[in-house]
Amino acid sequence: MRPEPYDTADATALRRDYYDEVASRYWRRPATAAEIDEGLAGDGVEALTPPTGRFLVGRYDGKAAACGGVLLLDAGRAELTRVYVRPAFRGSGGAGRLLAALEEAARELGARRTVLNTRLDLVEARALYTRHGYREIPAYCTGPYMEIWYGKELAGP
Repeated sequence: MRPEPYDTADATALRRDYYDEVASRYWRRPATAAEIDEGLAGDGVEALTPPTGRFLVGRYDGKAAACGGVLLLDAGRAELTRVYVRPAFRGSGGAGRLLAALEEAARELGARRTVLNTRLDLVEARALYTRHGYREIPAYCTGPYMEIWYGKELAGP
């Protein structure tokens, strides 16, 4: 897992795959290329660059397998976003390594706590978060696809 600009070919392909999967599940049909383009347009990913954030890409045998972002919300909190592992690489422990790398990036930004939001139907993601110490918290933001919020205190370096 390494920081990588969000607009490299690999990072862009991962972000497209992420949006395709979550949108298709939400709509209960395959998302079109135009819908994916629309969803990615103006999604705020440019904030996932220093000093406000980081975007990470994970590779397995040289292939882009996972991604995630960290966005500093305030002096003590960072939000995890776009946490995604391609289906072909799931079950290999990569999601746990991705979370650990995102938490380290949050600490490097000065955060002492990470937060995130997701949808109720993304049960695999919710299980991953709780398995790694995330607990349900009150809503810290609102939006059309935000149904449950999680937080975790970060241990020191």
